[in-house]
Order: sequence, then C-alpha cells, then structure tokens
Amino acid sequence: MHDPYAWPLDFEALVLVPALALGYLLVVRRYGVPRWRIACFAAGLALILAVFVTPLHTIALHYLLSVHLLQNVVLAEWAPALCVLGLPSNLPVPRLLTHPFVALPLWAGTYFVWHIPAVYDAALRRPETLLHLEHMSYFVTGLLFWWPALQDEPHRLTAGARAMYLFAAFVIAAPLGLLLALIPRAVYDFYVDAPHELWGLSPLTDQQLGGAAMALEQAAVLFAAGTWFFLRFLSGEGRADAFRTLDPSSYDPRPEVRDGRGARPREG
Repeated sequence: MHDPYAWPLDFEALVLVPALALGYLLVVRRYGVPRWRIACFAAGLALILAVFVTPLHTIALHYLLSVHLLQNVVLAEWAPALCVLGLPSNLPVPRLLTHPFVALPLWAGTYFVWHIPAVYDAALRRPETLLHLEHMSYFVTGLLFWWPALQDEPHRLTAGARAMYLFAAFVIAAPLGLLLALIPRAVYDFYVDAPHELWGLSPLTDQQLGGAAMALEQAAVLFAAGTWFFLRFLSGEGRADAFRTLDPSSYDPRPEVRDGRGARPREG
C-alpha cells in the first residue's frame, strides 16, 4: 500500500522542469524578457512542481481519478498558458503547428484520445513510459494551443478572432468533463480496481467530482479568456470598424488600433 501523503520525485519534476528552466534562461539571455513575463513562466513551472512533487502525485497515481484529472488540466491548460505568456512574441515557433486550425484540433484530439478508458488505463499501468508520453503530449499541445491566443506572432489574430478561437475550444473541450460527470458508472478500471478508497470517495463519486471540476475549470479559464478578448474587440475593434465605415480617411490601420490596444483614429 502506498502512503497517500508521500512526497514523490517524478520525471516531470526531475527532468522536464529543469530542462524548461534552462531553455528559458537561454531565451531570456538572447531575446530579453520583461519581468512580468519571467514571473508568468516561473508560475507555470511552479504549477507543474505543485502537482508532481507533492502528495497530489501519489494520490493521482494510486487513489483518485479526480486528482489525476487535475494534473492533466495543469499540464494541458494552466501551465502552458503561463509559459506562453512568459515567452517573447518574437521567439521563432512553427507557423503551421501554431495555426489556430491546426493547434486547436491537436490539443482537443490529444485530450480526448488519452481519456479513452482503455488508453487512460494503459498509461496509468505504465507510469515509467506511457504515462510520461501522455503528460508530455498534454504540455506540448497546450503550448501550441495557447500560442495564437496569447502571442501576436506569427499569426496576429485580431481580438475578435482570439475570442472565437477560445470560445470554440470551450465548446469542444467542455463535453469531456460533463460526460465523465454524468456517466452513471465508473469507466476507468484502474481506479475501480484500486485497493483502497481515499477520503471515503467511491470510484463513481470520484469520477463525477473530477468531471464536474474539469468542466467548471474549462468554463472559468477558456470562457473567461474568450470573454476578455471579446470585450477588447467591442471596445477597440468595434470603434475602429465604426470609424472606418463613417470615414475611411479617419481609420488608423496600425496594429494597436486593430487589436484594440488604445491607439486613437487619426484626426484631420
């Protein structure tokens, strides 16, 4: 029996986080990064450590599906978003893989494939190999997914396009958590066969709590981020479109106007 409150040392903590930190140090030295971006990247790494070097990881691997779903959310959504915010906009990235019509399907497809019960159970039963591949795929596709929403280059999406992109992600991803919350039986045999329950949670209750929490998290993060960009669109691009319609000569085509970042239409 594993002690649920043991503090483990896992691959993601021993290898991934130091590698990311070293790579980021090289990026900072070459491109120069403001302090707020450094803080964002550090927060992303801290989140990864929080779910892999604390008892949360032990509980996720041996006791509760809901905690493992939390790890997945951190790796696929929270940590990648913070890391993308921490990177400079002029950092060279694959143009094709960060295109919205490629990045979103890759991210969503990764989420859904790994949550197929047979695949999910297989990864948990191979924690030294397949589980690491699952976690790495979440993080990499998460970086690709967040890039066009949070960075200007190379695609320079308008605020309205970013809002639609994030709302689409919410609509596509939310059903997974809702499905887990509503299915009337536990679908992951790994947790059904776990030798001991923790905190009095049955496998079905654990699955329902985890699914509901995942759906709520995606509503909070994706929908909130999409709403923020939509409000930017209304306050910035909406005015720009109105000026362009009323008087094309008064429209300033500079990027800061197009993206709603506070520039004003030209006078005269």
